[in-house]
Amino acid sequence: MSAAEGDKAPDFEMPASGGRTVSLAAMKGKPFVLYFYPKADTPGCTKEACAFQEALPQLGKIGLDVIGVSRDAMKPIEKFAEKFQLTFPLASDPTGKVAEAYGTWVEKSMYGKKYMGLDRATFLIDANGKIARAWRKVKVDGHAAAVMEAAKTLP
Repeated sequence: MSAAEGDKAPDFEMPASGGRTVSLAAMKGKPFVLYFYPKADTPGCTKEACAFQEALPQLGKIGLDVIGVSRDAMKPIEKFAEKFQLTFPLASDPTGKVAEAYGTWVEKSMYGKKYMGLDRATFLIDANGKIARAWRKVKVDGHAAAVMEAAKTLP
């Protein structure tokens, strides 16, 4: 089952970069972006994370926080955050429980070989904890800007 627009955001609590913990409960009453990326420090994921980092000042002006999620362990996540000076929390979902709740743990195919992997997806969650927008199979170019535009329409 996958989380869809209008649904209540599935609950989560995960360790995150900088010794932080992120949870749905802690975000109660404020809108935020929850985005899933396949692997820390790979070209597409780096480009996406840097685009969100660049957009943080504008997102902050509209009261929006950003949380990135991958199935990586904390050590590679910390190295990734440090290397690219990513100040927003990057969370670790090693069991894939959160990814599964959001429907981002999917069957993929490369060179005809099928395997399970993390789908690049973004969820805009409103102050009431509902999914206002969901982007699946995200193309990195221009994505952070599209998320920002959608966020401006939040009540």
